[in-house]
Amino acid sequence: MAGAVTAPTPEMVPLRLDELPEAPARRPRVLLIGTAFAAAGSTALFAGLLGIYLSVRVQYLEGNESWLPDGAEIPLSPGNMGMVTLVMSLVTVQWAVHAARERDRAHTYAALGVTVFVFGLAHITLIGYLWTQWNLPLNAEDGTTTQAVLLFTILGLHVAMVAGALIFLALMAVRSLGGEFTGRDAEGLSAAALYWYVTVAVYAVLWYAILIVK
Repeated sequence: MAGAVTAPTPEMVPLRLDELPEAPARRPRVLLIGTAFAAAGSTALFAGLLGIYLSVRVQYLEGNESWLPDGAEIPLSPGNMGMVTLVMSLVTVQWAVHAARERDRAHTYAALGVTVFVFGLAHITLIGYLWTQWNLPLNAEDGTTTQAVLLFTILGLHVAMVAGALIFLALMAVRSLGGEFTGRDAEGLSAAALYWYVTVAVYAVLWYAILIVK
């Protein structure tokens, strides 16, 4: 019958404020905390390796010996440009985190793409080029030296750290593409950015202690 009034059902009756369900508990920042522990462990590893490097170097110098063997040298340009690329990447990483919090996917992916495929890969390439220029053999036939072992180990591990950080950023980019880690809950990208900041800071110390001071 036209104009008939439908009786309200229980689903149609609004709840009182005291009957509203509680908001879901905020997810603990497990990823961010775990990343902080990983970053601290990585920093401790490089602190120990650098301590060994400096200790051995001091022993050589106290014995009136040249630290680098004859014919070996550490050119400044590759290491310096490697430092420059990492410093510039700090801007793009923070850009990615900010864009993700603003739900701006286009800028998020652009910033991550520049970080990973421009600055990150450029840094790895520059360090690889440095290894070809310092004339420090690593095989026994050519006369492996203590200096070569230490330098390749420390900088090689840092290249691995950079590669791991780039993979971390790429994985967070994929998860953001699926709708996670955007808006106020950009935890994944914040965690990846934190590890990247530590990676850059570690290289800054190695750059000065190894490539500048020599």
